[in-house]
Amino acid sequence: MNLNRRAFLNACTAAGIASPLLPGILYTLAAQAEGPATGAKLAKITPEMIDQAAELAGVGPFTADQKQMMLDGLNDQRDAYAQIRAMKLGNGVAPAFVFHPETAANRAGDPNCNMPHAQERGIGTSSDATLSAPAKIKDLAFATIPQLSALLRARKITSLALTQMYLARLKRYDPTLHFVITLTEERALAQAKKADEEIAAGKYRGPLHGIPWGAKDLLAVKGYPTTWGAGGFEHQMIDEDATVVKRLDDAGAVLVAKLTLGALAMGDWWFGGRTRNPWRPTQGSSGSSAGPAAAVAAGCVGFAIGSETLGSISSPSTRCGDSGLRPSFGMVPRTGAMALSWTMDKLGPICRSVEDCALVLEAIAGPDGQDPAAARVSFQWNPGLDWKSLRVGYLKSEFDPLPPLKLAEAKPGETPEEAKKREESNAARQDERKRREYDRRYEQAALAKFKEMGVNLIPVALPDVPWSAMVPLLTAEAAAAFDELTMTGRDKLLTRQGPEDWPNAFRVARFYPAVEYIQANRARMVGIEQMRSLFEKVDVIVTPSTDAQLIATNLSGNPAIIVPNGLRGPDAPPPPVVDDGNHDDVGGPGTPVSLTFLGGLYQDAKLAAFARAYQDATGFEKLHPHL
Repeated sequence: MNLNRRAFLNACTAAGIASPLLPGILYTLAAQAEGPATGAKLAKITPEMIDQAAELAGVGPFTADQKQMMLDGLNDQRDAYAQIRAMKLGNGVAPAFVFHPETAANRAGDPNCNMPHAQERGIGTSSDATLSAPAKIKDLAFATIPQLSALLRARKITSLALTQMYLARLKRYDPTLHFVITLTEERALAQAKKADEEIAAGKYRGPLHGIPWGAKDLLAVKGYPTTWGAGGFEHQMIDEDATVVKRLDDAGAVLVAKLTLGALAMGDWWFGGRTRNPWRPTQGSSGSSAGPAAAVAAGCVGFAIGSETLGSISSPSTRCGDSGLRPSFGMVPRTGAMALSWTMDKLGPICRSVEDCALVLEAIAGPDGQDPAAARVSFQWNPGLDWKSLRVGYLKSEFDPLPPLKLAEAKPGETPEEAKKREESNAARQDERKRREYDRRYEQAALAKFKEMGVNLIPVALPDVPWSAMVPLLTAEAAAAFDELTMTGRDKLLTRQGPEDWPNAFRVARFYPAVEYIQANRARMVGIEQMRSLFEKVDVIVTPSTDAQLIATNLSGNPAIIVPNGLRGPDAPPPPVVDDGNHDDVGGPGTPVSLTFLGGLYQDAKLAAFARAYQDATGFEKLHPHL
């Protein structure tokens, strides 16, 4: 299934750094409840055990409802430990602390490493793009960065007119799509006027000069609220500009809005409601870069900056039909951005085309001397790179026929309520299978297109390590990042309060052992090393935008580019009546599907060159919703 981070955390458990005392207490209590027999299966954790463990560890107290929501997560979380313990990690396996995803074999300076080192920042280059100025400026709403840049540089249009057009569209469509938290109108108009003056004087800063953009509202901007999309933070003011904002200012780009994100970067629900998918506004836009993806797809900004920890660029780009570039970990400094997971957070562009993404990444990449995780690398876009020289793999198992669907069978003594729940679950799974089988035709068509392009696809597989069992690392760090919310009870201010939402996830996180956190990081280093070995065999990997690769590459730090891969036809299976936000492939007729390209660490430029070649061969990025 194609899942976003909210679903991952729900399915793979929610966990966090905690007092090392608590898990030991729970483990002991459960073992005592079952009996001392060697190898006996541990008893299920109970609310009473939580009370005892919480009192000794100095957290809580928790309400009865809170404890009930925690039980499944705690029991599942404990089961995940066994998968990593089964790896029998040797003493020589180091944890991935002070996280840099390079292994010893690909550190900067290694003669066998092709890592592009940081250099002086340039103004970027783009392919030639000629476009006549339209009779109405609104006809440029869906133009690409090279097209807009050519018009601005030739002074066929003004940045002020372009900015006013995008501001008007943001105001017009926000009541339907709910993608704006704060318009930065005064700042934008001043920047646009300055851009026009500079361009008229021959002081051209590069392809982003004068182009309006939107920021996911986890990026700090002086003089404006930085809300993180969360109740309780609506009026938060941070007296600095994020590094990415400063760099886009330096490039001459014009910030028009701070756009929505799911509360504290979870899903598409924020304190003002739910951000909607421009292709089907009855559905959410997915998250957590919900506003950037929706605004780009709706032609309301020239480009946007989002972030990803575990799917937050990939998921909304898939749902909204955008091109999204999740860079290598450390490629873009996160100074001034909300921290969710220090070892997984990444900032990246969401745009109309891969080339747009490359031009934006070129402007924001490179260390800033403040983010300790930022790598000393740069992104150098080369639109003329010979993509035919690249070795291209594909995740064969993700393109193979789907395995038979196994439905839950009735159990002896099943109650009518249990039978109804089982039947509903089976029906939902059958509907999911129909949608997945329908989308498979687009993935097969992509393979055919690659052959038509002369690409010799090499079958590959992801490293066989328990990636999903490492997912609790994310929420471990997130629970630490928002420790005060849990400890003070301010988590009640967050809009969403279900079992899979942050308040409950942070509470569950208090029970994740420090030792298990370290063990999972050691396992992660094994996976990183195996990913490095994989990308010694190929330069690019093609895959459906499904969950297996998404978990692995977010943990390993490898870059990804998500591109639209066509629209579902009128014969597509209908979407679910209720969009729970946990799946990206539920759009129904007339909605986008996507394809994902993966690359080696810091080989983002090669990856972009190949993804752009696919877009040139298909043209799917030119499709836009009819609002």
